[in-house]
Amino acid sequence: MSVFFRKKYLFALILIVVFLSSIPLMGARNAEAQETNVKNLVIDLNVPQVTREVRNNQIQLNPLHVYKDGHFMIASNLAWKSSNKNVASVTKDGLVTLKGHKGKTFISVSDGQYSDRISIQFKEDQVLVKKQEDSRYDLIGQALKQMTMEEKVGQMLMPDFRTWNGKNVTEMQPEIAQLVKDYHLGGVILFRENTVAADQTTKLVHAYQEASEKYGMLISIDQEGGIVTRLQTGTDFPGNMALGAARSDELAEKVGKAIGEELNALGINMNFGPVMDVNLNPDNPVIGVRSFGENPELVAQLGKAYIKGLQETGTASTAKHFPGHGDTAVDSHVGLPEVPHDIDRLKKVELYPFQQAMDAGIDAIMTAHVTFPKIDDSKAISKADGTEIAIPATLSKKVLTGLMREDMGYKGVIVTDAMNMGAISKHFGPVDAAIRAVQAGADILLMPVGVSEVANGIYKAVEKGDISTDRLDQSVERILTLKLNRGIVKAEEETSLDEKVENAMKIVGSAEHKAIEKEAAAQSITLVKNDGVLPLKTTNGDKIAVVGGSNFYMNLLADEVKKHHGNVIYINTSKQLTAAQLNQVNDAKYIIAGTYTSSVGGRAPTADQMVMTNQLIATGIPVVAVSARNPYDIMSYPTVGAYLVQYGFKPASFEAAANTIFGENQPTGKLPVTIYNQDGSVLYGYGHGLNY
Repeated sequence: MSVFFRKKYLFALILIVVFLSSIPLMGARNAEAQETNVKNLVIDLNVPQVTREVRNNQIQLNPLHVYKDGHFMIASNLAWKSSNKNVASVTKDGLVTLKGHKGKTFISVSDGQYSDRISIQFKEDQVLVKKQEDSRYDLIGQALKQMTMEEKVGQMLMPDFRTWNGKNVTEMQPEIAQLVKDYHLGGVILFRENTVAADQTTKLVHAYQEASEKYGMLISIDQEGGIVTRLQTGTDFPGNMALGAARSDELAEKVGKAIGEELNALGINMNFGPVMDVNLNPDNPVIGVRSFGENPELVAQLGKAYIKGLQETGTASTAKHFPGHGDTAVDSHVGLPEVPHDIDRLKKVELYPFQQAMDAGIDAIMTAHVTFPKIDDSKAISKADGTEIAIPATLSKKVLTGLMREDMGYKGVIVTDAMNMGAISKHFGPVDAAIRAVQAGADILLMPVGVSEVANGIYKAVEKGDISTDRLDQSVERILTLKLNRGIVKAEEETSLDEKVENAMKIVGSAEHKAIEKEAAAQSITLVKNDGVLPLKTTNGDKIAVVGGSNFYMNLLADEVKKHHGNVIYINTSKQLTAAQLNQVNDAKYIIAGTYTSSVGGRAPTADQMVMTNQLIATGIPVVAVSARNPYDIMSYPTVGAYLVQYGFKPASFEAAANTIFGENQPTGKLPVTIYNQDGSVLYGYGHGLNY
């Protein structure tokens, strides 16, 4: 053989070896794992801080490759095995299914070099998981030892990028990706500006995770349902007060699960919901229908069901706004509200749902920018005007550490409400507020004002000793625990973007979820008053007038009424009626008036919509009033012939109201709040609700 052919043969042989070595084989570690910096393989449930429930006789185990620099990733191309398949089987993805037979099995996993196992026992309808005990399982401790101070601070920052250079951020911008890397950001919150369509949102979320260097990012959103629905695509579920009216744990869990399924399909892994404020104050301008109601037991009961549904999908849940924003009359987006109650009252009312959520395993709790002088009466000097002001809960060590951690025993993540809200931003500078929140006990700073400024401000505070390294470690341990518990860990081999998009398109806005939306809307409709008007009895020639402003979505009500009756006119106004408009309704058999209010001023007797409705009542024609948001509107038109509340302004709620008006939906909702007269006496009590 010539020298030329020997060289050519040798070169070809080298190419073949290189090619074959790049192909991952089953039972062998993949390309990442073959690198010398992998030092172990661990089943995540063996990590001391990790807990996971068995749901539907199944439990998910995630295999983690641990690297020499302390970080960990979900490993792939592994061999799983159950030592006793009569007790449980395990898939190639680590999903364990219990067979219902008593006994014990060891579930093991191997990559060809490293291995791990965990004991699972089924005993008298109980599943007992016995963790392995060894220093190798201290993943979080090992990670903390090797993380830089800057990496730890980054885990605690969760900014928003609604816009960039004046445009909505619907796809990743290079500058944002660089910020994620430079400041080691542990999370981001998305808003309506970021979530136009299912495929687009999936791609944006995927890009955020790609920009993250070591640890998976918390991708969060306020997808409460009802008036706070951030996704522009998908299913518009009724909000909490609608669920409070429906009074169904099963329905609340179904809604929570469906919301979680849609978020999970998009790659969004943390929901800032449910709201667990007890809405005792009818004048509350910021909570209102976002609350399940005024009864602490109802709020706790439905909140826990909603949380269970969310968590079943792997979505982290957040109870908000601690210690309670329900009994306020000031919006913390613009001012600094006060809750004057003492600790005994707070424990019976405001704190009760939060304690129940903690006991049920809530992932995170969001703070309120509200002052609680009976818990913390300390003061600060406002940077806005130099006056002395009370310290809000978000910045109070007595509230976050003393009350939440020590008194109530909470061990999970504390996330602040948005740090750019007026209650904080007007009185405290961005950096000072961030430092105060961390010192108080907050783990995640939501929407800090200026990522660079706040990060550098915290670095300096740590260097000066104003924030200890131990304090950072406490927060980062809780954040990494949350990420491990919910499987928010970067994978060595990610699902392809095409597969993610295809899955999202199937799940987001699915027929199954739309059916749950309609079910929730139908069950929430509350018939508060009916002087023999409903259900409507019409003949073909009868005229029905629908009155209400399209700026308050009342065109949707008119459209739904037209589906039931042929002779319908719609007067598009939310102001005092003109003589010509009144003339249009004079020959109507029935009038349906739609009102929508969100404030005390909006429902005042002198407010335009209230004057309009009373003008219609004065015609003597039977009037059916439909409140599309807060249930309190009847306070200003108590003589109306019939009154329905639907608690939300999405199409499904208008459809349910129209179906109820025409007798196709039996009203079963019960008031989750008390409705008062203008003089403060009770007009309709909590739990009131009529049917046909």
